[in-house]
Amino acid sequence: ALGPRVARLHAHMTELAEPSREVVILDEHGAPLRADDHARRFFEGPWVHQHAGRYYLSYSTGDTHQICYATSDSPYGPFNYQGVLLAPVVGWTTHHSICLFQEQWYLFYHDSVLSGGQTHLRSIKMAPLEHAADGTIATIYPYGEDAVSPW
Repeated sequence: ALGPRVARLHAHMTELAEPSREVVILDEHGAPLRADDHARRFFEGPWVHQHAGRYYLSYSTGDTHQICYATSDSPYGPFNYQGVLLAPVVGWTTHHSICLFQEQWYLFYHDSVLSGGQTHLRSIKMAPLEHAADGTIATIYPYGEDAVSPW
């Protein structure tokens, strides 16, 4: 399977300043995540943000409909898998972004609740994101922690 790729941008931010390179995501034993590890593997939609000197790579797992995250001291990795950032939502894809606004971190994502589950009709959602002192991020459950997964 293909992994996410990273490269530094030129100062004008319109082209890459270097060739892109693949980012490795490691499991708890230091081995690269495998393509058949559907619950944790990278599938698409990578996003990187930096908080307290640590880089956070978050991404969609594909058919398990989760957003997971991994951390590193370098934007080039390797990244260590940390856990689920966003539990599954109604709708096939789970793409997202993370940003800091007025001293609060937010997760932006989409689901298909308003369209009755039509995956091509998505609505944007936002949730506060909390970084713990140890660098972990608590899983966000968009429909409540006890909600049954829509998948």
